[in-house]
Amino acid sequence: MQFFHSDGVELAFIDLMPEQMAVGTIVLVHGFASSHRINWVDTSWTKRLVEAGFRIIALDNRGHGKSEKLYEPEAYTPLIMAKDVIALMDHLNIRQADIMGYSMGARITAVLACHYPERVRSALLGGLGIHLVEGNGLPPGIAEALEAPSLDDVEGPVPRMFRAFADRTGSDRRALAACMRGSRQGVTRAEVQGIKVPVHIAVGTKDDIAGDPHALAALIPGAIAFDIEGRDHNLAVGDRTHKDAVMTFLNQRA
Repeated sequence: MQFFHSDGVELAFIDLMPEQMAVGTIVLVHGFASSHRINWVDTSWTKRLVEAGFRIIALDNRGHGKSEKLYEPEAYTPLIMAKDVIALMDHLNIRQADIMGYSMGARITAVLACHYPERVRSALLGGLGIHLVEGNGLPPGIAEALEAPSLDDVEGPVPRMFRAFADRTGSDRRALAACMRGSRQGVTRAEVQGIKVPVHIAVGTKDDIAGDPHALAALIPGAIAFDIEGRDHNLAVGDRTHKDAVMTFLNQRA
């Protein structure tokens, strides 16, 4: 684990190199209430990508994992967190990379493709479909669930799921609540229609959170949508067919 500063905020990251000369660099951006380890290491994504010859950069988003915790919602807009990724790339002297994000990380990746296309070789969006432009991401009630005295005080399956997950991982629930409130900002249809980099969108067929990947792909010129069969929002990220589809895309992108 290494650390750097983005506009004064200390962020943690890992930098993994393949044994042979790298075929490219991929930056991994995890989802809400997760971390680089939970999202990418424990699911064997890092193993699969490094074996394929990629240099892997994966950070803990602000408020998550080993990174600094902030408690004001305005510190967690998708654009601010996208700028954290750019700051990390600058810190490592990486001019351009493939960017892969899951859920909230996919929203950050889409913002990068919109605002920093020259830094994005391709954008891989997991666990986020048409809800990127419709609504504001995860359903309401999650921030309040994180602030509740205990899990017993939380109602609703999705808020309970995130509260239980935060308890199990020992996360800073107050920082996550601030992140949830600050990151609930959408991307416009006009913005995604203007994306020029290659885009891959993968969503589980049982994912009730992400929205239709095909509807989002229809808005982005040349985008590819992939259905992760039989997987919900939590299980889709590490699915083998998801990994296979991403590797095929990375091998075939322009």
